Amino acid sequence: MEKEFEVKVLGMDLDALEKKLIKLGGKLIAEEEQTNILIDSSQRPIKSYLDAYLRIRKTKDLLTKEEKTVITLKKNLGKDGIRGNMEISTEVKDEKVLLEILKDLGFDRVEVGYKRRKSYEFMDARLDFDQWDENTYPYPYMEIEVRDIKHLNKITSSLEIPQENISTKSIVQLRKELKLV
Repeated sequence: MEKEFEVKVLGMDLDALEKKLIKLGGKLIAEEEQTNILIDSSQRPIKSYLDAYLRIRKTKDLLTKEEKTVITLKKNLGKDGIRGNMEISTEVKDEKVLLEILKDLGFDRVEVGYKRRKSYEFMDARLDFDQWDENTYPYPYMEIEVRDIKHLNKITSSLEIPQENISTKSIVQLRKELKLV
């Protein structure tokens, strides 16, 4: 189990932001291609009894050539000004078998999205530049994962990110706003 606190940075020139990040000492730690599979039940949606979602993520790191598949239950902890989550994850050996088991358990809704992610370490935080496929979410954004709100404020101040460009919305919420769900 792991707690994470994160926000998304929306509506900014990400190329300029990435250049600024590198200039200030941001260190490239991963460049990935991801397949993200959201799993739910049409009869008993996870959101109806738990503020969470279930995801299988297949990751291929283009720098290390490492590949892995992980299933995560991501529970919302709710925090002001920052999105808090408790992630319960484990590695998966056979994604097809797992999906069959979940289907038999009533998890009959499966949505697949593809994402490219470039990740940096900066000021003891993780900054991810994300670009989904057009059908999943058409706008690139940056995600900042930090220890707490003070840590977030130091990073956004260093990178000169205006408060109005910071969002605590999940990708599911952003997709609903665009009526992609």
